[in-house]
Amino acid sequence: MVSGKPIVVLGVFVADTAYRAQRQPRMGETVLGTSFTLGPGGKGSNQAVAAGKLGADVTFLTRLGVDPFAEMARQTWAQAGVRNAVIDTPESYTGAAYIFVEEATGNNAIIVSPGAAMLISPDDIEANAALIRTAGVFVTQLEQPIDAAIKALEIACGAGVTTILNPAPAAKLPDGIYALCDYLTPNETEAAELTGIKVVTVDDARRAAAKLLKMGVGAVIITLGEKGALLHDATRSEHVPAVSAGPVVETTGAGDAFNGGFAAALSRGVEPLQAVRFASAVAGISVTRAGTAPSMPTLQEVEALLAKG
Repeated sequence: MVSGKPIVVLGVFVADTAYRAQRQPRMGETVLGTSFTLGPGGKGSNQAVAAGKLGADVTFLTRLGVDPFAEMARQTWAQAGVRNAVIDTPESYTGAAYIFVEEATGNNAIIVSPGAAMLISPDDIEANAALIRTAGVFVTQLEQPIDAAIKALEIACGAGVTTILNPAPAAKLPDGIYALCDYLTPNETEAAELTGIKVVTVDDARRAAAKLLKMGVGAVIITLGEKGALLHDATRSEHVPAVSAGPVVETTGAGDAFNGGFAAALSRGVEPLQAVRFASAVAGISVTRAGTAPSMPTLQEVEALLAKG
């Protein structure tokens, strides 16, 4: 398969500690869990792994501590075919996340401690400017400091690189960042945070997306969980239904699967609407499996699912 133009992802790796139980404990309470797993996570890392497993040419830019979780990160990327531009940070620690998964639904609640990745600075980005400028697609999120994300988006835009900002976790953004985004990919919660418009229906998503376009974004893709995704730009507003690959096991990482899949498709020159359909299939497969990075599908699996119509 042709890997397409290079993708550079700026973001965070964290070790996911995932606990399944009937419900979350209340303050001061202990509940018995039904399972525990330790595995690789972090939005940026997951997105890079998703794209890498799809055969894309991906480099992940981050900071790690010098510890066992950093070794887990490097092994995860090597297995997915992801190159890394890691800044070793012995004075801090590699990030970790607590993930609660509700047994009955697969829904989740998460606490992330990014560790060394919180020290990623604009100077780090400047030191890796050549890497970013040579990309075809640049992707980042909001788990590392926002000033680093803005610096990277500025460098990418200046070099004509296609930019994707996944504004997760939900946060208010400085006005100037919107014009740096060829694509903004919030979920319903994040879209509501950015626009003040509660997103429940596809029409709500259209209103929120229209507001984001006025704020300077090139195109908006709002992911809507089981309702699919909306691609909204200056010329069209297309709702893409979710692609089902089987019973939902766990939704953690579905947004990362979508973003990695979308970046991989764009890097190969796929038209945006078809890239959203492709990304929806990547996410559709990921939710049928437990975990985040381990749940990401291969290109063959995605193409087989899409071929079923």
